[in-house]
Amino acid sequence: MRSTATAAALFLLGATTALMAQDEGSIDKGRKVAQKHCTRCHVVGNFNPNGGISSTPSFQLLVKRRPDYQERFQTFYARRPHPAFLSIKGIGRIRPDLPPNAMPVELTEKDVQHISAFVETLKPKKKP
Repeated sequence: MRSTATAAALFLLGATTALMAQDEGSIDKGRKVAQKHCTRCHVVGNFNPNGGISSTPSFQLLVKRRPDYQERFQTFYARRPHPAFLSIKGIGRIRPDLPPNAMPVELTEKDVQHISAFVETLKPKKKP
């Protein structure tokens, strides 16, 4: 059962990533989606600098310390713990066999694009 769920998750991940790569998101919409859904666990930009869960990395830390941050933000819904409570409209939950560990959230593929566009604004500014 686990290998079937893993194979399905990888297929959906690849298909969705390919679709999302075709279009760019809106920074403002991404900020709003992140503020509404992501701040319950993550510190997001300057919106909630004292919020989030202490063991959960901030968006800024992920951008600063992970060279693969773009791919991680484009596929976050398939990364633990997100598959337990997050679904993508039209696709569903990637791991419906897992009991939700938080209030369920449904995003659209476009929401993921918007979040990815917003995250680009969190990149450290390069010094001249």
